[in-house]
Amino acid sequence: MTLRSPRITAALPNQDALRLTNALTDNDDVTVFVDGTAVTLPAMARDAVVDLLRRMAAGETVMVNSVAETLTTSQAAKAAGISDTYLRNLTDAGVIPVEYRGSHRRIRREHIDAWVKAQRGSDTGAP
Repeated sequence: MTLRSPRITAALPNQDALRLTNALTDNDDVTVFVDGTAVTLPAMARDAVVDLLRRMAAGETVMVNSVAETLTTSQAAKAAGISDTYLRNLTDAGVIPVEYRGSHRRIRREHIDAWVKAQRGSDTGAP
């Protein structure tokens, strides 16, 4: 996943914020049009869009940003099909990049996927 730069949108002018507030009052139904075609958003996407719109209606400046999926060592080890101890050894050796949240290791899903792919590629099948 390529992370894009955050996008910051200033607070809406009062008149626009009021119209948006009125439209969202007791209503989570949002219709999105792409190239003139109505698209029904999956629930998670709809909820994110409604939350964004409610914040804008409240006069807040908003920022949209991508977040890389991070896993705990247990989750990453399970995804890679290896033991937690082996995964920690790989991160200690710098083979798999790791981020720390306090004393807790977090590993990006993309790094685990790349490591697994590299391991499969190095399997030559030779005796």
